Amino acid sequence: MQESESSDLPKYLEEKELSNEWKEVIGSLRTEKGWVANHLHNYQGFWHNTRQLQGVLSCQKNFHAHDTDILIVTTPKSGTTWLKAWTFALLNRNQYPPNTQNPNHPLLTKNPHFLVPFLELNLYIDKDTLPNLFSFSSPRLFSTHLPYVSLPKSVKDSTCKIVYLCRDPKDTFVSLWHFTNKLRPPSRGANSLEEAFDKFCRGVSLCGPFWAHLLGYWQKSLEEPKKIMFMRFEEMKMKPKFVLKELARFLGCPFSQEEEDEGVVDDILKLCSFDNLSNLQVNRDGKLSSGEEHQAFFRLGQIGDWKNHLTTEMIQQLHTITEKQLAQQGLRF
Repeated sequence: MQESESSDLPKYLEEKELSNEWKEVIGSLRTEKGWVANHLHNYQGFWHNTRQLQGVLSCQKNFHAHDTDILIVTTPKSGTTWLKAWTFALLNRNQYPPNTQNPNHPLLTKNPHFLVPFLELNLYIDKDTLPNLFSFSSPRLFSTHLPYVSLPKSVKDSTCKIVYLCRDPKDTFVSLWHFTNKLRPPSRGANSLEEAFDKFCRGVSLCGPFWAHLLGYWQKSLEEPKKIMFMRFEEMKMKPKFVLKELARFLGCPFSQEEEDEGVVDDILKLCSFDNLSNLQVNRDGKLSSGEEHQAFFRLGQIGDWKNHLTTEMIQQLHTITEKQLAQQGLRF
């Protein structure tokens, strides 16, 4: 499974340092060529790269959810960075007034992925040590790309809140294609649109199949609406104030009339806007600890960019798959 690797590869491309605890499991799984890293492995019906899968397995075994936890869940490239910023600013608005002129606000100096860490990509990915979560104040705020079936049992059994965000598959695919090509080393060249599209439609993408990921959380949100809030990127863009207020109510921290009158809702939306976040120095110049440049997470943040890339045949193919997979469940874009 392993290939020789240059010692100067960023961590997100490394596959050689696997824990002995998980080597046998990962080595037994069905494998396909990855979009960025060498391999994707199929675990519990979904695809993960090698490093991430080690984090998935460790997280499943070791993470213990608290009833007060909040978990942001997304398919990759569905607006994860934006929702992290929204939720962090919302929950911490008393400690950190959400004003772009407040130099002490963490979102002005730290990337949202640092402030809201991924369980499987940040906290549990180290092969030798488990994270110390005692420093996290309540409510603890985490994120994940895990499908519902792969969530740690303690998350499912607790009363913690899950906020799930999805996006039109056409825009999700185009954003994922651009993003993964940014992460590929120049020596490997870019994935062609056609090659990436074939993989996406077959479900072979990070935490894919895309449609199965959505369906798992959609069905659970209908069964447990007080536990899972199902959100759409398009609604965040078209009616942000309404959606942010709904999110606040779901998380048990609704805006008071006084806050609304003082413009706190608007302040959060301005602070967390694409234009503001993408132009901050930390998001132009910084990198995650795993090596991804912060700027890679900020491209357009728009609805409908798929029109600039997909052929008529591609659009129809995605529409057909989406209708087949989701429409009978009452889920449409």
